[in-house]
Amino acid sequence: MIGISTSQDRGKKSLILGGILVFIIAITPLIFYSYESFPNSQVWETSLFELNTDFPSWINFAYFSIGKLVPIILLLIWFFTCKHWWHWIILVPMAMYIFQLWGLLNESNGMDEVELIYILPLMMVLVPFVYLIRAKLFSKIRGNDLDAFEEELTKKRSIWKQVTDLFR
Repeated sequence: MIGISTSQDRGKKSLILGGILVFIIAITPLIFYSYESFPNSQVWETSLFELNTDFPSWINFAYFSIGKLVPIILLLIWFFTCKHWWHWIILVPMAMYIFQLWGLLNESNGMDEVELIYILPLMMVLVPFVYLIRAKLFSKIRGNDLDAFEEELTKKRSIWKQVTDLFR
């Protein structure tokens, strides 16, 4: 009896969480176009506050910010719901959008060019890590041992051959 109720509870929680995720994905166009509700001036005045921006207007700032925030939300959902072995590589574009958003919030206009310096170390760790996971999985599926894998890595091949071997 106890096992059945916990299984049903988990099913309900999964259904609720899935519904929330579907709702978030469904409203992303509304979230994206919400930038149009911001004022078209550099000063945003209300009875509660007054904010200034260095952008040409608040609508421009909101357009660029939300244009980075929506892909981050979608990539986060994809990363946490993906059951494939390669889901770690999703962190690379996610990091790119996060650095762009960080640069936008700091209002530094040259951040898009500099972010590659910050993402490169992440890519240098993640890409070989994901490729090694792929290699181990394929070696188990094909029955190859790691010595054969190392021998394959040391073979001299053209760049084009190396690229085509990645997708075989």
